[in-house]
Amino acid sequence: MCAREPSIGRGSLGFRKRAWGGSAKARMKKNIDITPAIGTLFGTRDENLHLLEDGFSVTIDLRADSVEIDGAPRDVARAEQVFADFQHLQQNAFQFANGDLNSMLRILITDPAATLRGLAEAGKQRSFGKRMVQPKSMNQRRYLEAIEKHDMTFGIGPAGTGKTYLAVAMAITALLSKRVNRIILARPAVEAGERLGFLPGTLQEKVDPYLRPLYDALYDMLEPEKVDRFLEKNIIEIAPIAFMRGRTLNDSFIILDEAQNTTSEQMKMFVTRMGFGSKAVITGDVTQIDLPSARRSGLLEAVDVLGDVNGISFVYFDESDVVRHQLVQRIVRAYDDFKTRVAEAQLSLLDTRAAAANGKNENGNAKGTRGDNPVEPALTQKG
Repeated sequence: MCAREPSIGRGSLGFRKRAWGGSAKARMKKNIDITPAIGTLFGTRDENLHLLEDGFSVTIDLRADSVEIDGAPRDVARAEQVFADFQHLQQNAFQFANGDLNSMLRILITDPAATLRGLAEAGKQRSFGKRMVQPKSMNQRRYLEAIEKHDMTFGIGPAGTGKTYLAVAMAITALLSKRVNRIILARPAVEAGERLGFLPGTLQEKVDPYLRPLYDALYDMLEPEKVDRFLEKNIIEIAPIAFMRGRTLNDSFIILDEAQNTTSEQMKMFVTRMGFGSKAVITGDVTQIDLPSARRSGLLEAVDVLGDVNGISFVYFDESDVVRHQLVQRIVRAYDDFKTRVAEAQLSLLDTRAAAANGKNENGNAKGTRGDNPVEPALTQKG
């Protein structure tokens, strides 16, 4: 059993009590027998139990040989289902990777229709080798489901939300399960704000620095020898988007990364490369456009043009989906807040200038009226 964080006044073991309102008859208690390895469900310092308590609005108390769940009948039933699903998965030797269980529980809280067993088995179906593709947030789950159900999927959101990593993982899963014959990874060769100048070497060596993040994702998921073999045989191809022109890609899983840096012409060219039996995923972050200011992002245009096309799915991420260091999530939120404040300040300045211009025009019109139509003096007739 894992170590539990002591707190004040909670059951016989000194855990905290929650104050509840409402009538007693609207509540119920349920006792669940303790099973082996249930400490994994509790999490480090009971973080998963606290998550279930807050998410389901229940109280969970550990007794000598059971766990007691107290709350509204519907909430107790959902919490009980989590324990039942966990027991079933343990009996079937299911292994939770680091952080996966906590991520699944967060999805359960967000989506009442989801179950722990369903999420775990869905992730197992997406596994390759010893790795399993498991979403860490609700939007990541929608993203994976969209990739499975649609021939073309756009994943749009800030850095660190898993857009590229999950797309590459789904591509490898499709390749190893023989649903596609090859993987094509493309990226615009656009400098991110700085001029790199002349790069020595062959053409491939010149563009490789721009494509390095895609190599990193591949080597993180597969053995280096297998990646090298796939690259050598062109089963996996990594190339700048310019290399896609004039090609028809059949039975392929095609990924376009950093799509915010494509031009309108490049985006149209890319989305029309799909052949029979192919699937395409386009990822990008519209807050990190490195194109010259005069060029509109092809990704932004694609959202407007393809938004209602049948067979295409758009999935949007936000800072809550960031799965890098927790500091990255706060950094993304800070930049978003700053951008909002700047936009509000600019809007306020424009309103002030417009009001001042309107006031000047009104004064000018009033003066012009008096000048153009002078009051005629009264004529008196002398007799």
